[in-house]
Amino acid sequence: MKIAVIGAGVSGLSVARMLSDSHSVDVYEASDSFGGIARTEQVSDATYHKIGGHCFNSKHQYVLDYVFSIYPKEKWNSIERRSQIHFKNHYVSYPIEFSIKEIFEIDSELAYSIVEDMFAEFDGSPNNLAEWFISMFGETLAREYFIPYNKKIWGRDPYEMSYEWVHDKLPTPNKRELIKSLIKDVKDDMPHAYFYYPKTNDQYDFIRALAEGIDVKLNAPVFAIRKNSAGWLINESAQYDQVISTIPMDILPSLIKGAPSEVLLAASNLSYNKVTTMLWHAEPTDNTWTYYPSPDTIFHRHIHVGNFFRPVKNFIITEAIGSVDEEIMIEEGLRYKHLLKPLAYNVSEHAYVVYDENYASSKKVISEYLSEISMYTLGRFGEWEYYNMDMCIKSALDLVNENF
Repeated sequence: MKIAVIGAGVSGLSVARMLSDSHSVDVYEASDSFGGIARTEQVSDATYHKIGGHCFNSKHQYVLDYVFSIYPKEKWNSIERRSQIHFKNHYVSYPIEFSIKEIFEIDSELAYSIVEDMFAEFDGSPNNLAEWFISMFGETLAREYFIPYNKKIWGRDPYEMSYEWVHDKLPTPNKRELIKSLIKDVKDDMPHAYFYYPKTNDQYDFIRALAEGIDVKLNAPVFAIRKNSAGWLINESAQYDQVISTIPMDILPSLIKGAPSEVLLAASNLSYNKVTTMLWHAEPTDNTWTYYPSPDTIFHRHIHVGNFFRPVKNFIITEAIGSVDEEIMIEEGLRYKHLLKPLAYNVSEHAYVVYDENYASSKKVISEYLSEISMYTLGRFGEWEYYNMDMCIKSALDLVNENF
């Protein structure tokens, strides 16, 4: 079978590698390098993650096995996730629901309210993301942390967002765990409580290994996809039996010749966020991530990427949602004593899928159409899901195992 994979990010490279042993696979990549949003750049002896701080771990053993078969486990360092939240002008441990003892030292009455509300019954079922936070963590902690932080990182009111994305993305403790956290220290048990990062100090080395042996056509944008009696025609010239697309779902329908108007409309209703990052030379810190829920700063997190490296290096990436001018990023960063000198700046295009009020209905229309024409989609933007690297690889594994 001759297969076209559109997009050479983690999802596209993964599925192409999995299929290349038994099929003829071409990968089309619009840019001049592969890796998608996981691409990195070397700046002043630091690895600059232009879009987020990409690292790897998975709760799925078959994903771990697959990754380590490509890039052996001995080539990775295991790094402890050490995260804090800047809360009420103090730093408390992440996740915040296990930090009530620390909050008590800041504001005892607030701590009492958090505990009391955590054990209050939520009336009915949540209808949106804000209500989900209230149902899970109580009204006080939702109001003081979860709602403002999520309003900041998504650029939308959580009362107008779906809560579907939170599964496996946030710790969701039961009441027994919450009681335990009031008595003794409890740590985050999410898959990324520990994570793997290459011993070369560059996540892109894993991406390079993933791409080995794959025919990736760089600087090769796909501008037309047409279904015909023989299968699929790409750019009106290359014929394929099957197409697997990682192109963002809001763009893909416009490339498919004959896509219905209702599908094009649904695609236009999908929302995403850009992200602006800046790499800094910085003072030494102990954290790997610090989160900033307050509207007093444009940054929603600092990624202490230097602590991903061995030996540790003094670099931090600041991240803000949307397109932010370089001068503003610098001005804002210099408010923090631990940020010393700006080194690099980037504004992304697609960075984060937004689960707004149009998400479910728009995705349903597009997905049903793609299923009707037998086109596979894959990845964070291809499936319009908030996937980390491990979930992109899992999705590729599942697609191949179920369909090829």
